[in-house]
Amino acid sequence: MDLFEKFSKDMGPLGQHSDMDHTNYYMFPKLEGPIAPRMQFRGKEVLTWSLNNYLGLANHPEVREADTKATEDWGLAYPMGARMMTGNTEHHEKFENDLAAFVNKESCMLLNYGYQGIMSLIDALVGRKDVVVYDAECHASIIDGLRLHVGKRFVYLHNDMESLEKQLARAEKLANENGGGVLVITEGVFGMSGSMGNIKGVVELKEKFQFRLLIDDAHGFGTMGPTGAGTDEEQGVQEGVDLYFSTFAKSMASIGGFVAGNKQVIEFLKYNVRSQIFAKSLPMPLVIGNQKRLDLLKSKPELKDKLWTIVNAMQSGLKEKGFNIGKTQSPVTPVFLNGVWQEAANMIMDLRNNYNIFCSMIVYPVVPKGVIMLRIIPTAAHSMEDVNETIRVFEEIKKKLDKGVYQTEEVGQLA
Repeated sequence: MDLFEKFSKDMGPLGQHSDMDHTNYYMFPKLEGPIAPRMQFRGKEVLTWSLNNYLGLANHPEVREADTKATEDWGLAYPMGARMMTGNTEHHEKFENDLAAFVNKESCMLLNYGYQGIMSLIDALVGRKDVVVYDAECHASIIDGLRLHVGKRFVYLHNDMESLEKQLARAEKLANENGGGVLVITEGVFGMSGSMGNIKGVVELKEKFQFRLLIDDAHGFGTMGPTGAGTDEEQGVQEGVDLYFSTFAKSMASIGGFVAGNKQVIEFLKYNVRSQIFAKSLPMPLVIGNQKRLDLLKSKPELKDKLWTIVNAMQSGLKEKGFNIGKTQSPVTPVFLNGVWQEAANMIMDLRNNYNIFCSMIVYPVVPKGVIMLRIIPTAAHSMEDVNETIRVFEEIKKKLDKGVYQTEEVGQLA
């Protein structure tokens, strides 16, 4: 088979469709205009539920001012070079210290990107003799990091502590034979289901097994816990988490990430995380802009309060109308419906074109065959009117789905 023909085959039905504009419609849609609950899609205003702008900071006036001034003062080039060479500044170090203090850790290291960062952390932390045990629903970035691991890895059933205990027994035995260690990886909030990782349950297993714990709290940082310090704060087990990782791409609506933990471990990572050693330092406007976002996160708890007001209204409203939202314990709000990929495609086009609602559609293999998941991300920028409008529209499209309206021959026939 020709290499390029393989690409089309691997994409499945959407990739084989003759009108590639339809493929772009589903897979590469274009939202335009200022980041807000209502944006432009194909020349029409749509109510948007697909942005991880949890605290509404993307267009917060103080954030915009800080971003603009930092760009004017420093430009995008400064500092030049990697942190170990010529790319370190007092601003970088201050931001790291403030992050460490906020998540109750000794030390912190900035990372240029979240996805790249967690991959590189795994690569640096474990070697051939070490064993990794991870949750079955861990994010793709973690799975890609595990592909770099040359040693053994064991997966446990999602949030199943009995399954984890069995895998830890296997891992500890193998690590002891090889003279290595065990690293457990899970997430604070799982980005598709919205469920919290059972961090407390994992920490409790430290009484029986020798392991270190790394959590990816991309969706929990800024949204979970009394102060917004994350899912481990929410569950009261910050001291049991050895390495706390998160990204700035969610609640802080920016670019970059960080890992925080024991000072000695962080110093080791600074000299061993290849994606940072061999990459240019995080540009100054991002450092200063992210510092402002962190300051607002800490000083304006009303932002998190507003987020949860919208989250609770949306989730309780959907449940009252009989919708299945799974076991979410976070702002991530999945809506599970019965249907196949073609029905899902037509439904999402109907939502966007005729109801002016923009949300993400998830189908197999992310969810089982026969299941459609619509993923909603409430934010502090949304209003109760937005919530009520969306619930009303979802009632209408569910009725159409149940009647078989979306079982058409051609994708996009309703457009």
